[in-house]
Amino acid sequence: MKAGKAFSLCTVFLSALCCRSTFAVEEAAGKPKPVSYYGAVRPILVKSCQGCHQPAKASAKIVLSDYGQLIKAVHDDEKVVIPGKPEESLLYKEIVPHGEKPPSMPKEAAPLSGTEVGVIKRWILEGAKDDTPETAKDNVSPENPPQYQGLPVITGLDFSSDGKYLAVSGYHEVLLHKADGSGLEARLVGVAQRIQALSFSPDGKRLAVAAGLPARRGEVQIWDVESRKLKISAPSTFDTLYGVKWSHDAKLVSFGAADNTLRAIDSKTGKQVFFNGAHNDWVLDTVFSKDSSHLISVSRDRSMKLMKVDAQQFIDNITSITPGALKGGLISIDRHPGKDELLIGGADGTPKIYRMFRQKARKIGDDFNLIRNFAKVPGRIFSTEYSADGGRIVVGSSKDGEGLVRVYQEGDAKMLWEVKTAGGIYTCAFNHDGKTVAAAGFQGKVLLIDAASGKIIKELIPVPLKAAG
Repeated sequence: MKAGKAFSLCTVFLSALCCRSTFAVEEAAGKPKPVSYYGAVRPILVKSCQGCHQPAKASAKIVLSDYGQLIKAVHDDEKVVIPGKPEESLLYKEIVPHGEKPPSMPKEAAPLSGTEVGVIKRWILEGAKDDTPETAKDNVSPENPPQYQGLPVITGLDFSSDGKYLAVSGYHEVLLHKADGSGLEARLVGVAQRIQALSFSPDGKRLAVAAGLPARRGEVQIWDVESRKLKISAPSTFDTLYGVKWSHDAKLVSFGAADNTLRAIDSKTGKQVFFNGAHNDWVLDTVFSKDSSHLISVSRDRSMKLMKVDAQQFIDNITSITPGALKGGLISIDRHPGKDELLIGGADGTPKIYRMFRQKARKIGDDFNLIRNFAKVPGRIFSTEYSADGGRIVVGSSKDGEGLVRVYQEGDAKMLWEVKTAGGIYTCAFNHDGKTVAAAGFQGKVLLIDAASGKIIKELIPVPLKAAG
């Protein structure tokens, strides 16, 4: 059994087990409680339906990510949900077999389990009521974008390869700015509340987003940049996703998860094509080899691991496995644009470059793949990136409420300049022409910095702020 399929079956089993356990407790109390939309029905819809049926999808004729729209939805003169009448509700009819034919939905995915179908049926039969807590309601859509009374913490940004755009993470959305910071071009509003990482495709035409909400759902989004349309929404795991990256041929998108797994999806279909659980803690960043045959990940478990993509197989620990060799978890990784060398940063504050592939047999205590260390920065490194020509690197760090952006020469590890900030730096990137560095973090502002001198060119407020009162 392939790992991806094994995970899908495991997810279904756990979901069913959770539902059974809930009902068992209720039955033991003597009287079954009504099925909770928020606690039982919504998680099923998120896992199996949200990828297609959400407001940001241009093709979504039925929206299932919001109770208000779900209960009002009509398709071809059929109501999606008719309270008290599951057999007449389109939602129920689409998830049950039709004679010998399998269920129509979820489309191109495994059918819901019998328990999941039973939960939805019982919920409709009991009146299809909404018990979503007021604090958990997100009435956000492309027509009703988020409103900001303060600046959000920025966890991800990226420049497009054509030099046109700078993408910045917001709340429920990605803000697409002109690369020079001269104007907001578009707001890409999706379902996921937290945007953790952004990555433009090599040609700059698509944008991949790792997002989600802790302990509730994870989501990978792929947007068409010019049309501003969401092309792929791929739910994955029940927690936030991290470290999204494209393969060199743009066929795959990789990401890490808080369930200790490394995954990749097909960028055209959203189908999971890679799964590996070799890490022992959260996987926080990923990158492909130059030829896209291998996938590399870094984790809070202090390791950097090498995987073979087509076999979904763990190959090697690139970093030393000697206890105490690494001082804290790894957070960020980038690959040299011209060769298979890896720049990493993490809790120990020391940027390092490693060769991807081992050239001699491992010996206990060695760190043979290490090529060079750079001068240590204060605190934890949250972001690392090569310039497009590979000649420089930039790192962003945070310590005790203060941040630092530092640029080095790649070859001799010479520090070129640094910029200190009042808030921690969580993300930074070179513009493709190498002339500008963007950096952001806790303060919620984007710093545009001259890459040659380290002079701040502009402080960009990336979100529209609502006037107080």
